[in-house]
Formats: sequence, structure tokens, C-alpha cells
Amino acid sequence: MLKVVISGYLGQMGQTISKLISAREDMELVGGIDKNASSYNGNIDIYENILDFNKKCDVIIDFSHPSSIDNLINYAILNNTPLVIGTTGYGEKEIDKLKEASKNIPIFYSANMSLGINLILSLVSKAASILGEDFDIEIIEKHHNKKIDAPSGTAYMIANEINKVFNNNKSYTFGRHTKNNKRTPDEIGIHAIRGGTIVGEHTVLFAGLDEIIEIKHSAYSKNVFAKGALTAAEFIVNKEKGLYNMKDMINK
Repeated sequence: MLKVVISGYLGQMGQTISKLISAREDMELVGGIDKNASSYNGNIDIYENILDFNKKCDVIIDFSHPSSIDNLINYAILNNTPLVIGTTGYGEKEIDKLKEASKNIPIFYSANMSLGINLILSLVSKAASILGEDFDIEIIEKHHNKKIDAPSGTAYMIANEINKVFNNNKSYTFGRHTKNNKRTPDEIGIHAIRGGTIVGEHTVLFAGLDEIIEIKHSAYSKNVFAKGALTAAEFIVNKEKGLYNMKDMINK
């Protein structure tokens, strides 16, 4: 029985993961962490701070906020507990902290836990390598109106995967409302749309002379991300210290 703690328990992803765990016989939710713990009236032990959690757990799944990273890492290292990090909005500072912590514990990190999105990463990389400099590349991402970070972490993942093909020589252009010059060949355009209850949609547009190629992924519920997070939890619990991602899990 895999004992799981959810950080960001009262959020939409936390609640979705909790429901999936409750339907499984091989996992048990043993606690939740949330800054709004005082408003919770259910039967799960909820704490505002992971450092206050004093029961046994096998893995922590985090879908909270970048500001939680220090306490999560401190707890995980102190208790030798693997981490699955699905929180978005991380900058280089937070990524560096994960890299450093992974020298002591196993950490699984992905800005998108969908297996489909990680297939997209492979497809856009191959498309960029074949199409080369003859095609302009634009990324359009759409999410619900409550999403805080923009562009999405997944949009950055896609852009970075494409940029590797070009030896990271492409620059990122975020929207074009302040631009008064024509598009340059060394750009990757990234555009964020926020509205309604859109779970997540990412389109990569390769626009060439007289032809357009689109590669698109649409998520219709948060279940796709929750399932991926639980699969990641099963994957990481038996790993040695290190920083792992979806490629590691898919290619295991």
C-alpha cells in the first residue's frame, strides 16, 4: 500500500488526485498540506505546513505554489521521502533548488503530467528537425480563467524542446501587441489565452511557404494530469536519488 501525501490538497488538482486515490486499493491518502487547512471540515488530516506532518508516508505529490518549495525540500530530505512535483510557475531559482535536493532524494518533476503532452514533445522535436529554418514556429496555449502563470509551464516545455533542435539559438516572443516590426526567423512565438473552464490546450504551429502544420493536444479533464502524477509516484518511490522526468518514466 503506497502511502501518499498531497501538497496543495484543497486545490483542483489536489482534489482530483484525492478522488483517484480513493478509488484504488493499492494507495492510501494519509494526509494533505494546504495553506487553507483551517477551512477544511473533512476526515483527512490537513496541515498548513508540511513540516507539521508527523505520520509515515512513502511519497509526496505537490500541486501547490512555488513558494512551498523550501519546506517541501526540507521535509523530504529530513525524512528521506521522494517528491513528485507538478507545480508550475517555477523559475531558474526553484529548478536549481530541485537539482540540488535531488542529490539527496529522488525527485520527479514535470510541468505537465499528461502522457499525451510528453508524446507531443517528441513530435514537435522531430518536426522542427525536419522542417528546419524554413518554417516559422508559434505556440498557442489556452487555460481556464483561474490559472495564475502565463505562459504555461507546458508552453515553455514545448518551446525548450524545439529550441534544443536549433542549439538554443531561438528567442521567445511573448505576444505581439507592442511589436512594430516584422517577425524574424530566430523567433518562437508563445501566446497565452485565459478563459472559462478550459482545462488545457496546446497547439504548435509550423507555418511555411504555402503550407501549415499543426500539432495539438487538448485535455478535457484534470484526470489526465492526476493519473500521470500517480503513475509518477509509483515510478519514483523505488528510485535512487536524482532528478527524474516524464522521459525517464516513459522510457523505463
